[in-house]
Amino acid sequence: LESGMVTSKSVSVICAKNIGLVSIGAIMFWLVGYNLAYGIPEGGYIGKFIPWSDASKIDTGYADGSDWYFQMVFCVTTVSIVSGTMAERIKLWPFFLFAAILAGVIYPIVMGWQWGGGWLAKAGFSDFAGSTLVHSTGGAAALAGAILIGPRLGRFTKSGAPAPLKPFAASSIPLVTLGVFILWLGWFGFNGGSQLAIGTAPDAIAVSKIFINTLLAGAGGVMAAAAVTRLSGKTDVVQMLNGCIGGLVAITAEPLMPSPFASILIGAVGGIIVVYGTKMLFALKIDDVVGAIPAHMFAGIWGTLIVPATNSGANFGTQLLGVISINAFVFVAAFIVWSLMKATMGIRLSKEAELKGTDVSETGVIAYSIRD
Repeated sequence: LESGMVTSKSVSVICAKNIGLVSIGAIMFWLVGYNLAYGIPEGGYIGKFIPWSDASKIDTGYADGSDWYFQMVFCVTTVSIVSGTMAERIKLWPFFLFAAILAGVIYPIVMGWQWGGGWLAKAGFSDFAGSTLVHSTGGAAALAGAILIGPRLGRFTKSGAPAPLKPFAASSIPLVTLGVFILWLGWFGFNGGSQLAIGTAPDAIAVSKIFINTLLAGAGGVMAAAAVTRLSGKTDVVQMLNGCIGGLVAITAEPLMPSPFASILIGAVGGIIVVYGTKMLFALKIDDVVGAIPAHMFAGIWGTLIVPATNSGANFGTQLLGVISINAFVFVAAFIVWSLMKATMGIRLSKEAELKGTDVSETGVIAYSIRD
């Protein structure tokens, strides 16, 4: 998705960033992240800075390694959101350093607040598969970075409007589409897997309901974005694709309890949020290359706040507390880390390097031969 959304001169760097962030995230989540989240005292705020060690229990059928793997993928998903937002002007290795900090420290802390039995779990906060814990966390970290690094050269006119499309056109809409289809398929594991069991009939039925609602929410996001953009004269395929992501993110906080119709509506609102959230970022001159902040942060907030509408065990006050606490903590922590990196090693490419393209300046590997 990211490699298709950036311009043709920045594709190989996106490939390097994504295989790098998965590798860094895996190492950091093993080294400190897992026990920072799960080693938290009941009702507490932070766990232990120690590596993962196998705590499987044969007598209860608990495989600790499967839990580590499943949660590790959530962790690297969070980091990947930052990659797309700050693309085409961030240096590769400072991004890798931030990826290590986000995967090893920032994300595991907020994960522990809920899924590790921390203070938000005790308060009754409900986020089934991470609309806020994963997606808003990644979006908040991306927003902090995007504000500090600034937009791509020439991205906005003096009046504040986005520059003409051509210099910033996506390198490959088919790749973006393929990426969305891959993510949509993966979301069945993301949400369905969060049931954490399928060995009994009730669990199998629950997983099947989660699959249906996840599919329908993504579909609702696609069609709502298509309809809203058509009002301006043309149906925007990029917003349809991001609308799918927004719909999927929105249903992630509670994919089991809604009816199929409610799931379509929840996803549709997520898709609409993506469209108008993108317009808001434009108005603020915040350059989010792939549209990750509206799709993940804004839609994630919506999905988390709407949980009490279908889950009687949740309440709006606690949901709001969780949304504010997590987003505020992540934004401030990320802003501090980005600021320190900006003041020391620097995070932005030089003007010359940016104009040449990050493929030339950062990897020396050209993804596409560009011709006038």
